[in-house]
Amino acid sequence: MVLVTGGTGLVGAHLLLKLLKKGCAVRATYRKDSDLQRVKKVFGYYEEDVDTLFDTIEWVEADLNDIAALETAFTGIDRVYHTAALISFDPGDYKRLYKTNTEGTANIANLCIDKKIKKLCYVSTIGAIGNSPQGQKAREENPWTPQDANVYARTKQAAEMEVWRASQEGIDVVMVNPGVIIGPGFWENGSGALFGIAQKQHRFYPPGGTGFVSVGDVVEMMAQLMDSNIKNERYIAVAENWTYREIMTQIAQAMGLKPPSIELRPWQLEIGRWFDYTRNLLFKTGRRITKNSVKSLKHREIYDNSKARDDLDFQFEPLGPVIRFCCEKFSEENP
Repeated sequence: MVLVTGGTGLVGAHLLLKLLKKGCAVRATYRKDSDLQRVKKVFGYYEEDVDTLFDTIEWVEADLNDIAALETAFTGIDRVYHTAALISFDPGDYKRLYKTNTEGTANIANLCIDKKIKKLCYVSTIGAIGNSPQGQKAREENPWTPQDANVYARTKQAAEMEVWRASQEGIDVVMVNPGVIIGPGFWENGSGALFGIAQKQHRFYPPGGTGFVSVGDVVEMMAQLMDSNIKNERYIAVAENWTYREIMTQIAQAMGLKPPSIELRPWQLEIGRWFDYTRNLLFKTGRRITKNSVKSLKHREIYDNSKARDDLDFQFEPLGPVIRFCCEKFSEENP
């Protein structure tokens, strides 16, 4: 049986569908406050017989730091997909991020070792890939330093160390480092928020850029890695290296809306950062624009996906049709 942690997230929900369609027996974990109906919604984007598929999942309520519940979830499991994570870029959330992402992954690694799990697949982030000199592509082997990394990336990189520790203790592991993941159903956060921003037809866009990939490609790569003989390797999952203007233009045009046309200047980003800092100081709203996020919005990192293409013969799908599909679903749910 296969265990999927974080089954109610964007990657987790799409991975569950992928595994069920392959005929896998699947158990999935969820937190107490998670919405299982959201998984059904994701299934409904692609399948008609949603209930039959959903009812084959064995659900276990288990926080990543609840060892007793995780022990139950691991009973009878031979392979683990670890997708559960807390996502925040607010420095004030560092302790929560570390508790969930790093200590939680350590718990998963320890149980994999204790239960002699055959293989573990971990979903990390390109934030844990070291930066490259200007003009060069970032690769899996780039050295990583905490300098200028956001709090989310720091805790995910520390979580990677826990996964590699498991590999040193006999567990076969594989890892994917996705860029910004494009997929439907989670419009209020992450990449899903881009669709709401495009709907408001903001005129401004940040000057930088990063790597983007479809959620379908992420789960396909995970499944291929787990079915392969590859072990103790990690792979960048990036289909396109786009500027923020390019991604926002793609989304706006797919919605039939006017794309942004004015590039934000560095001084405007700094004003936004200080305004965000002051608002959080006065109203405790949480940080949205930090020093690290301003740097990432100004900087364009280019990612090299050749390792996945060479080792897996992986063919990344074009993002245009994926964006149009997401826009269609977003417009239906947010008229």
